[in-house]
Amino acid sequence: MGEDPRAALERLIAENAEDFAGLSKLVGRNSTYIQQFIKRGSPKKLPETERGILARYFGVDESVLGGPDAGATRTGIRLIPKLAVGASAGPGAIPARETPPGKIGFDEKWLRKQGLDPAKLSLIQVDGDDIMVDNRAAAGLLRDGIHVIRLDDALMVKRLASGPGGRLSVLSDNPAYPGWPDVDGATVAIIGRVVWAARRL
Repeated sequence: MGEDPRAALERLIAENAEDFAGLSKLVGRNSTYIQQFIKRGSPKKLPETERGILARYFGVDESVLGGPDAGATRTGIRLIPKLAVGASAGPGAIPARETPPGKIGFDEKWLRKQGLDPAKLSLIQVDGDDIMVDNRAAAGLLRDGIHVIRLDDALMVKRLASGPGGRLSVLSDNPAYPGWPDVDGATVAIIGRVVWAARRL
């Protein structure tokens, strides 16, 4: 279960140095409206209009503030967001390179059957192909396999294998590009593990 909407709003207010009265005015309510929602639970749930204004203001999905999860649909299809960055399976790409953002739908039951958390997935483009990235790998234990990594300010897709003492083997499946068989793991930022790929024909 995610963060309580009241706690989430209070956190966002603190992180952005906002105040209750100012946000109450933003949503067109009396000056104590936001404080009463957070501290007293009145109203029990933010109305759709106020929730939408606050979500856009803080740049978060409405589900954070108690709205429906934008990634889930009634048909059981989960919309996975495409991030506006590109990676390379070869020498690497600059992380800021823009690619068209959007969403692609996947069967949510299938995703969960693969052991994936749909809320922790994203899509990025690699040499013109879309790949799905499990972002849990950025914070969890490393599993050997293909990952999206940032190394020397370049975003790339490489096969990782863990070694002793926090060392990593950073290898390329394409023999045209070199690998690094012994790298200090602290110098490699792991974005996520690649769990699915779509190749253009």
